[in-house]
Amino acid sequence: MFDILMYLFETYIQNEAEAMVDNELLTDELTRAGFHQDEIYKALTWLEKLAALQDTDAYPYLTRVGSKSVRIYTAEEMQLLDTESRGFIMFLEQVNVLDFTTREMVIDRVMELDTKYFSMDDLKWVILMVLFNVPGKESAYSQLEDLIFEEQEGPLH
Repeated sequence: MFDILMYLFETYIQNEAEAMVDNELLTDELTRAGFHQDEIYKALTWLEKLAALQDTDAYPYLTRVGSKSVRIYTAEEMQLLDTESRGFIMFLEQVNVLDFTTREMVIDRVMELDTKYFSMDDLKWVILMVLFNVPGKESAYSQLEDLIFEEQEGPLH
């Protein structure tokens, strides 16, 4: 499923190509690209849920203003997000790329991925997808792009 999300993000969203709105056309396109039908449906559902996270009635925890706080991860979250990933999320909060709301959106989307293995690169792409889909986060998206795609000398923090 994650491969499909990456394909869609790189092909349609990040390249600012006109995205297909019709799910049938998009499903046909993804099938022709070699993806399996059930994985396509999972990926499209994942994207629909990402868009739905902006519905403050359905997800009221996202409307709370988070002050300086420490996120306590559940055992299930720690299975997918290793220490390095959790540290990266914390780092992004400290440099104001992520805020309380976008952090929770990222964790929500990570937990909805149908995978047992999740890498730091996967996390970076999920964060990019979340920031791209949240209005007003263009600066944070650009800042993260710079962090990810520029060659870094030494540690980030």
